[in-house]
Amino acid sequence: MPPLKKAPDRTVTGKAAGKAHASANLSPPEVAALALSVVWLVLAALVFAVFGFGGADGALGFLVIALVIFLPVAMIWVAATAARTARIMREESARLHSAIDAIRQAYVKQSLAATAPGAGQTSVTQKLDEIAASQRKTQTTLATFSSSRPLPSVLPPRKVAIAAAPAQGDDGQAPLPLGTTAEEMRPPLERGDFIRALNFPETAEDKAGFAALRRALKDRPTAQLIQAAQDVLTLLSQDGIYMDDLRPDMARPEIWRSFAGGARGRAIAALGGIRDRSSLALAASRMKSDPIFRDAAHHFLRRFDQMFSNFADDASDSDISDLSDTRTARAFMLLGRVAGTFD
Repeated sequence: MPPLKKAPDRTVTGKAAGKAHASANLSPPEVAALALSVVWLVLAALVFAVFGFGGADGALGFLVIALVIFLPVAMIWVAATAARTARIMREESARLHSAIDAIRQAYVKQSLAATAPGAGQTSVTQKLDEIAASQRKTQTTLATFSSSRPLPSVLPPRKVAIAAAPAQGDDGQAPLPLGTTAEEMRPPLERGDFIRALNFPETAEDKAGFAALRRALKDRPTAQLIQAAQDVLTLLSQDGIYMDDLRPDMARPEIWRSFAGGARGRAIAALGGIRDRSSLALAASRMKSDPIFRDAAHHFLRRFDQMFSNFADDASDSDISDLSDTRTARAFMLLGRVAGTFD
């Protein structure tokens, strides 16, 4: 069924007609101009009727008479037109001020509504829902893509409760000694997979990247760091800050080793190589105003600090350089500089 046409608003039509009628009426300056024109024409007619044309013959005389009669009338109407234009401009200015006041009042009401207690809770709930949805999407993608790409370098193996190899049982299975969990019996995470996971997959077709990320998520400390990094990267992307757009000044490996050794402040200032002013300003503003972002950023910085302290013990300079060029390391440089880690 087609939608019915809305009947015209007679009230609005009547108002428009009233305005048009009012505009068609003569304003006081125009009435005065009309009266002055009539008076001037009557006086000119009386003068020429009593005194005559004074011998003004020919085309030149007729032109002089026409100027004497009609030039003052023209000047009167020029003044009346200027007065009418000034009146219209004043009315338009008043309407413009009224519209600006209405917009200002609407903005104030909207700001008050946004700062209400209920509005803040709604915003926090929406952000939490967005983070949860992003996590579910990542888990679904990891279950879809798979690949294997062995790399030679290996992270330091985790300590286990009993270092000796377990004996084979009668059923051919190795029993787990007391105090040893299933996670500790897994093979150690390769350093190449670790660095690749911290950079996250490049595209949806990066099967090797997804495979490395999935292997890294099986290691609990690495999974905690990746989750913290994913949270801050998601929150930064909401402000249009993407790690691929940042081009930091790369610090030397020995400065990273000083950071792993506990150095802070000016000694490791070179690690804050992010120079993008807009990204720094947006991140600093959100760090001050958004408690969720602030908590996520500090949690990520703590996880990165703990991870790198263990990573740098047996890592080569090349490994440190590769790690410092990942998206996770760039997020650390940006948030560390905003949080004052390098001051």
